Amino acid sequence: MGLCAGAFMGGKRAAIIMQNTAIGVTINTLVTLTQYYRMPLPMLISYRGELGEPVACQAEMAVHTKALLAQLHIPTYHFHQEDDASELDSILKYTFMCNKPVAILTDATFWKGY
Repeated sequence: MGLCAGAFMGGKRAAIIMQNTAIGVTINTLVTLTQYYRMPLPMLISYRGELGEPVACQAEMAVHTKALLAQLHIPTYHFHQEDDASELDSILKYTFMCNKPVAILTDATFWKGY
């Protein structure tokens, strides 16, 4: 997130790709850097832990991911199917127009995983 913030301050556009388990360790940065300084940040988040998840510890974070994002007032979009990606352009325009982070959750059905 620091690199994305630096890119924004340098006049560039950046995005971050992470797994939903990273939300827990990035809350402070999201609030004190990205949101406080009104930086746009598209977050493409691999949403792990739903039905069929092969790794047990991933399921626990899945229970909290959307609630944490809602508590931080971060608009969240959940892509389940390939067609959902047609919204990506509008979501990106929104985040850069509003100067705020947005979360795009992509689950295993979107990636045709598990």
